[in-house]
Amino acid sequence: MTRPGELKLKHLFQPGQIGKFKTKNMVKYGACCVSNYNTRDGFITPRELARMRVIAATGCGIITNQGAYPDPLGEGKSYFRQVAIFDDKFLPQFETIAQYIHDGGAVAIQQILHAGRYGGIDLGYCVQPSVVPQTLPHFRPPRELTREQIKAVVQQHADAAKRSIRAGFDGTEVTSFMGYLLANFNSRFTNQRTDEYGGSIENRGRFMRELIDAIKQATPEHPLVIRLNGAELMDRWGGNSEDDCFELMQQAVDTGVDMISVTVGWQEAPESSIGRDVPPGHWNYLSAKAKKLFPNTLITFGNRLPDPVMADQCIKDGVFDFWEVCRPMLADPELIHKAAEDRLDEVRRCIGSLNCLSRLFRDLPYTCAMNPALGHEVEPEYHITEAAVKKKIMIIGAGPAGLEAAITAKKRGHDVTIFEKGDKIGGNLLGYAGNDLARPDDLFSVISYYETMIKKMGIEIRFNTEANAKFMRSVLHQYDVCLVAAGARTDMAAYRHIEGHDTLVDALDVAKGKVKPGKRVVMIGGGKIGLTLAESLKKQGHDVVIVEEEKRIAGDVMPSFKWRHTAWIEELEIRTLTSSQLIAITGDGARVKNAKGEETFLPADTIIVSGPRKPNHDLFNEFQWMVDELHGAGDTVIARGLDAAIHEGYRLGCRI
Repeated sequence: MTRPGELKLKHLFQPGQIGKFKTKNMVKYGACCVSNYNTRDGFITPRELARMRVIAATGCGIITNQGAYPDPLGEGKSYFRQVAIFDDKFLPQFETIAQYIHDGGAVAIQQILHAGRYGGIDLGYCVQPSVVPQTLPHFRPPRELTREQIKAVVQQHADAAKRSIRAGFDGTEVTSFMGYLLANFNSRFTNQRTDEYGGSIENRGRFMRELIDAIKQATPEHPLVIRLNGAELMDRWGGNSEDDCFELMQQAVDTGVDMISVTVGWQEAPESSIGRDVPPGHWNYLSAKAKKLFPNTLITFGNRLPDPVMADQCIKDGVFDFWEVCRPMLADPELIHKAAEDRLDEVRRCIGSLNCLSRLFRDLPYTCAMNPALGHEVEPEYHITEAAVKKKIMIIGAGPAGLEAAITAKKRGHDVTIFEKGDKIGGNLLGYAGNDLARPDDLFSVISYYETMIKKMGIEIRFNTEANAKFMRSVLHQYDVCLVAAGARTDMAAYRHIEGHDTLVDALDVAKGKVKPGKRVVMIGGGKIGLTLAESLKKQGHDVVIVEEEKRIAGDVMPSFKWRHTAWIEELEIRTLTSSQLIAITGDGARVKNAKGEETFLPADTIIVSGPRKPNHDLFNEFQWMVDELHGAGDTVIARGLDAAIHEGYRLGCRI
C-alpha cells in the first residue's frame, strides 16, 4: 500500500535501477567513511553487524557498506579499526552484511577504500603518487609509488571487487575524494609525477581508468560506482579546478562506470563542505552540472543535503538521479520511513556538528550527537523496551537532557512530568542556537523535534515552575523517580575577588536576550559560548575583544569546528588576548594581565563572562533525602555539550 509521504515525495520514492538491479526508490545510503567499530586487524565485529542490521532496515533503495582497505600491508588503511577485504578470511561477515541488506530490500554495494595520502595508520609512512609533504601533522610521511606498485594496487582493487561479489554484494564502489589514493592521482596537488601517470590531466587520470577497467573486467555483470570530487576546495595548495574535476568525471564515464557519486572537499581543505556552517543545498550546482554533462550516467549526490523534500525537488529538476544519504541517516535511521509516512516533523535532523568525524580523526569509533544508540545497537541496555515496573517520573529542567529522558521513558510506558522554571523548552541551547553563526536553524531543529515529540506523546510540562526545596516537598510524594537535568550556569562567583565584579554580565543572559550589551564589549572566555556570542555581537555591530586564559581559543570546541571559529574571528577582525586574565574592572573598562605580567587596559561598556561553567548541583544535593530514586543528567552532572546531554538523557530513560 502506498504511504502518504510517498505520494508527496513521488520522485524520491519512484523505483530506479543500477545496472541490472532494480531499486525500490531513489535513495542511496552512503558508506559514511568507516565506523571504527571493528578489530585492529580488519575483521568485522558483532558491534558492526548490529549497526548494519539497523542500516539495512532503513528503507533505502541502495545501501553502501563502509570502505574496506584492499592491501595486506595496510598502506590503504586510514583508521585503526577499518575493515579489510584483501583476503577471503574476512568474507563471512561481509556475507552476513550483504544478506542483511538484501533482506531489507536494497541493492548491496561494497566500497573499496585505499586511503593513500591519509593511509598507513599502523605504519610509519603512507603512499601516494609523489612525495608531497603533509599539511596536517597527524598523517604519515609519504613514499612515492613505483610503476610496479601501481599495477599491484590496481590488481588489489580488482581482487577486492571479486571478493565483494562472492560475498553476495551486487556491485562495488571506489572512492576518489577526501584526499584518498584515487584523488591523489587525479589531483595536480599530490600528483607531480613526470611519467605516464602524471603531468597532463589525461595522465593523472590514467590510474583511475586502469582501476575502472580492472574492476569491470573482474566483475563484468555488476555495477561500479565511483565517488569523484565536483570540487576539491584545494585551491590554496594548487589542487584541481572544478573544470579539472569534471574532465576527470568524463574520463570515468568514457571508461564505463555505472554511477558517479559527486562529492566535495578533502580532509585538508581550508573550506567546510558538510558542517552546519554550509547552508543546505549549497553544493547542489555541482551535481546539476554533472547530470547535465553526463545524462546517460547515474548521478548520486548528498553533500549538505539533509532534507527529503529538497531531495525530491532535486530529482524532479534533474539535479541528480539518486539522493545519497549518510549523516542524516546516522542521526535518524528511520528518516526514510518517516518521510514515507509523512512524519517529517518527527525526524531527528543531522545538525552538522561533525561529532562523527571529530571522533574518527581522534582514532575513536564514531558517534552522533542526535542518535545516542549509534554504535550501541548490540547492547541491550540501549534498547527501548517496555518497563517491567511503570513509574511516575518527575524531570527537573526542559533542556536537551531532560527532554530526551522524558520521551525515552515515555516510550517505555512511564508516566512523565517535566518541571521547567522558564516559559520555553530548550534550556541554554536556546541562547546558543540564537547566536550561532554556523547554522542556527540546525540547532533550533533540535528544539523543534522535542516540541513535536512532547506534544505527540502527551508529556505534561509545567512551565514557570521553579523546583525549590519547599515546592519539591509538596509534590515529591506523588512521584517514584526524580531526574534532575537543570543544566549549568556561568560561575560568576569565580570573579568575586575582583573589585567591581558586580558589574559583570553573564553571557547566558546576553545570549537569551535578557541583557543588552553596550557598544564596546570585552568577552571573558574564548570557549564555545564566548566565541559564539562574540561572533554574533560583532556581526551586530559591537566592538568586541576576547580575553582567554589559555594559550589558544576554542579549547572546548568540537575539533572539526575549531578552525572555523578561528577563521571567523579573523574574518570579523575580533581582537583576542590569549594567556591573559581579568584583574580589575574600572568605570570605563577592564584591565587584563598576560602570562608575562604585562597589563593592558581595554575600554568597555559591558564586560561579559562566559566561563567557567558550573553544574547546578544544588538541586540534586537538596533532593538527596526527599525521593526514593534520584538521578542527574547532562550539565547538572558535569558541564559539557549537547551530545553528552542527549546521550545521558537517553541512557537514563532506557534504564529507569
